[in-house]
Amino acid sequence: MQNSLKNIFPNFSTELISTIEENGSLQHFEAGTILMRTGQYIKNTVLITKGKIKIYREGEDGGEFLMYYLQPGQACAISMICTAKSEKSQIMAKVVEDVTVMMIPLQMMDKWMMEHRSWYEFVIETYRSRFEEVLEVVDNIAFRSMDERLEFYLKRHSDACGCQEVNLSHQEIATELNTSREVISRLLKKMEQRGLVKLNRNQIELLK
Repeated sequence: MQNSLKNIFPNFSTELISTIEENGSLQHFEAGTILMRTGQYIKNTVLITKGKIKIYREGEDGGEFLMYYLQPGQACAISMICTAKSEKSQIMAKVVEDVTVMMIPLQMMDKWMMEHRSWYEFVIETYRSRFEEVLEVVDNIAFRSMDERLEFYLKRHSDACGCQEVNLSHQEIATELNTSREVISRLLKKMEQRGLVKLNRNQIELLK
């Protein structure tokens, strides 16, 4: 396990990795599992070692607002903040690809910030990168048209999986972009006509 953690988190010191092994709990969750709900107290933060998790806000009408994805080598900045301050979660976290995570107990957070420089740097970098990603999402919503938002959304999915195929239905995309399925279908058809995508059943292949 130590070699595996070192490969996934190369900037962690050997001492920190040994401490994580001693105090953390390795757990597996299947796709579709809700790991975190709005209003829930968070007692652990998670390090992703395998799979993918979606972090999003859920509206009163059941609509979703995608914030970012978590992949191997990453952690959730918002859960870190809530854990450190013993606050309730304001987000949802859902497994979209079977994941393996290392659960880090609440009491370890401050202790490691003081004792392990590599943990301190990892936490700060996690805050910075997630903040920049959320800013990008806000800019996208505030200053772009729906067709530009859709292209941005598809690119994020493609970058997250490292592939050119996005395995989502038009309704799933519409829910996350807070619009109707008809609007998404129409815009995707236009993108196909422009040679940007190829549409298959519940799959969108990015061509450019």
